[in-house]
Amino acid sequence: MVKLSVIVPFYNVQQYAPDTLKSLRANARDDFEFILVDDCSRDGTPDILARARRELPGAVCVRHERNGGLATARNTGIDRASGEYLTFLDGDDWLAPGYYQRLLSEIEALGCDFVRTDHVQCTGRARTVHRVPHGRRSVVLDPRSVILPSDRSTSVDYPYAWAGIYHRRLVDRGLLHFTDGLRTAEDRPWIWKLHREAESFAVVGLLGVHYRRGVASSLTQIGDVRQLDFIRAFDQVVEETARDREADRLLPKAVRTYCAIISHHLGTIRRFEPAVARKLKSRSAAALRRMPQDVLDAALDSMDVQRATRLRRLRRRPAATGAAA
Repeated sequence: MVKLSVIVPFYNVQQYAPDTLKSLRANARDDFEFILVDDCSRDGTPDILARARRELPGAVCVRHERNGGLATARNTGIDRASGEYLTFLDGDDWLAPGYYQRLLSEIEALGCDFVRTDHVQCTGRARTVHRVPHGRRSVVLDPRSVILPSDRSTSVDYPYAWAGIYHRRLVDRGLLHFTDGLRTAEDRPWIWKLHREAESFAVVGLLGVHYRRGVASSLTQIGDVRQLDFIRAFDQVVEETARDREADRLLPKAVRTYCAIISHHLGTIRRFEPAVARKLKSRSAAALRRMPQDVLDAALDSMDVQRATRLRRLRRRPAATGAAA
């Protein structure tokens, strides 16, 4: 039986894929499988993955004939996975040797639905450790118990899918798949769903994932219309949380986070193409109008003056045709 399935999407990352694959070889074990999903790359990535099929023990290669984005590629990997546990890696990141064996030992010892880990952010030669924003380590907890408070960073604000490991029962319960077609912020509805609906989780102080920032081809670096998928993503968060049995308690956190993300994008609007910047404003204004207005009022009252003023000004913007996300 396969113990661990590692799902790794690749898209036009020929510069980084060799390091990623080398780190996977340093984590291989007879009962591990590595599902390498080529999301219709147009550079040398397919040739690199063809070699990996021969050189990486447990490699399973899948190719999309059309580019579907990260969420869709991860879903392809989940559907192909046969392991008792699953985890993720992006095709331009890398791992410390032996990391997956230690990660697997942690979740087996704890016996919970999923485990979240810290990671190392790598920007050029700079290295920064980023911690899960929860202080209790190696203790099994109720995932929904750590969603709040609304005005502080919590575990739902640390959405990285590759910063953790997940038991197969989450797949069986329909909790591990991503919203198909989301091009960015795909992990926001995903992490909220996990914390609302899974039964148990833990945070462990384990470092091993090296997250590469500043990659030119990454969507976080590109100011095109795909960036606006964050609106679809957070609409989903708000809609699903509004149906939760504890909506009155949890919805203020979802709305406040949505507002903070809108404000962030407005504050960096110069990086967007002019047409996309206009869409950002109109779609964000429409998003504010879709939110529960009493919850939105309370969220804006709780924010700093600069962000609240920016969002209130946007809220007063006249509705435009086609403003919906």
